[in-house]
Amino acid sequence: MSGELAKLLSDLKEPEALAFVEKALGDGVDPVELLGDAKEGMNIVGQRFADSDYFIPDLVFSGEILKGIVAILEPHLKSDKGEEAKRLGKVIIGTVAGDIHDIGKDLVTFMLDVSGFEVFDLGIDVPVQKFVDAIKETGSKVVGLSGFLTLAFDSMKETVDAIKEAGLRDDVKIMIGGGQMDEQVKDFAGADAYGKDAMEAVKLAQGWIGG
Repeated sequence: MSGELAKLLSDLKEPEALAFVEKALGDGVDPVELLGDAKEGMNIVGQRFADSDYFIPDLVFSGEILKGIVAILEPHLKSDKGEEAKRLGKVIIGTVAGDIHDIGKDLVTFMLDVSGFEVFDLGIDVPVQKFVDAIKETGSKVVGLSGFLTLAFDSMKETVDAIKEAGLRDDVKIMIGGGQMDEQVKDFAGADAYGKDAMEAVKLAQGWIGG
């Protein structure tokens, strides 16, 4: 296929990409291979976004195209490889206590979802204990703490400290992101990484979980 699907997706050609998938399946192409090509297309989109060639609407649109592709492939993936062919791993995400901003968090949730992760979105103004309980309940190995306001700095630190006190810190990787966040806040909070945008969050999750 020589990366044709990756090119169509990364060039945001929705009808052509969906038609290509339908034809490829009809020709007997492995659906897992098609999904891999689609995700390579998303990697190209992410690079264009990082280079400021693409912007948030392009990122969202590419995600919608990927959703369409996954919808076509899903029945074939389930019958072929089972649900695990689509879901790479679990990620918990939430906007920390005291902060009610959710646009960035929702974009990260969306991009993680279409990239193959099972996402547990705890919402906004999330109490520290809710993060701890979610880790215990889901067994997730990745936690994303979102925040926009400077008051979120302390909430992020308190959340990481609570995860540590619960004896769970060694079992999870924690990333932070949001308007005022940076590497200094990551160090202050005791997190593992700072993601500057949704695609960076996806890359971090892929690096920690695989994909």
